[in-house]
Amino acid sequence: MVHIGRLAIMGAAVTLVACAAPVAPQSVRQPPMRSSQPASHSPRPLVAVEDVDIGGGQTLHLECSGDGSPTVLLESGAEAGISQWDKVFADLAETSRTCRYDRAGVGASSPPSGCRGLSQLTGDLSKLLTAADIPGPYVLVATSGGGFVAAEFAREHADDIAGIVLLDVPGLSDPPPSFPPELVERLACEHPLNIERLDYLGVERDAWDRRAEIGDIPVTIVSNDYGANAVASEEAENVEAQQGWLVLSPRSTQVLVTSGHDIPNFAPDVVAEEVSKVLEHANEP
Repeated sequence: MVHIGRLAIMGAAVTLVACAAPVAPQSVRQPPMRSSQPASHSPRPLVAVEDVDIGGGQTLHLECSGDGSPTVLLESGAEAGISQWDKVFADLAETSRTCRYDRAGVGASSPPSGCRGLSQLTGDLSKLLTAADIPGPYVLVATSGGGFVAAEFAREHADDIAGIVLLDVPGLSDPPPSFPPELVERLACEHPLNIERLDYLGVERDAWDRRAEIGDIPVTIVSNDYGANAVASEEAENVEAQQGWLVLSPRSTQVLVTSGHDIPNFAPDVVAEEVSKVLEHANEP
């Protein structure tokens, strides 16, 4: 049975939440306590910053740091920029080459033109990687609405994907629910607050409907378990809803946290550890 949730704007990001049926291996994680003692680290990897011309008068802001393969690609939530990864970027760069970027209309990237669907978003990412000479393989790490972009990019470039980590990326209901007119207006491409000019509902629905097995690769779905703190049905069903992403690989697993929706900021240690695990398994012969 599918339970229809509602559309909610969480911070700037839009999330559609529903209930899906598959069962997955699960573990519950609490963010570890940080030591009060200063850690002994080697110097942090240098960060290369550039505004990359991807054609058509569009430039995207890109930052990369570290060495090693696969390259970790970070995909921010809707209307969120690279600062969403500030708490994990340097740690990930010590493990493997790590890149983050601002989508069109966000941060230091140039503004988009026209209404933007899923193909425009994945097309921009593909052009960026080509123009910046960042070849695969890739481990995709995406949070919130950025997970829809990552899932579709992985489907389009399956041979280049070595692993995936999705951080509280919603599952959708079928059939789609109806939304209040004022919310539909807020989500319109031409609305002044829609800085990415996103076709929100189309992007999310297309990515969800097209999800498919990428390959026999490590995939981790990190889901926030609201538990007794759930204040609406979509929060109560959040863990089960996200099990719909398990189809991405026969090696998919689900990890539960209780940190809240913005996992890169609320549980950065969990993000770093789960990405490291995926990198380790991706490099296995």
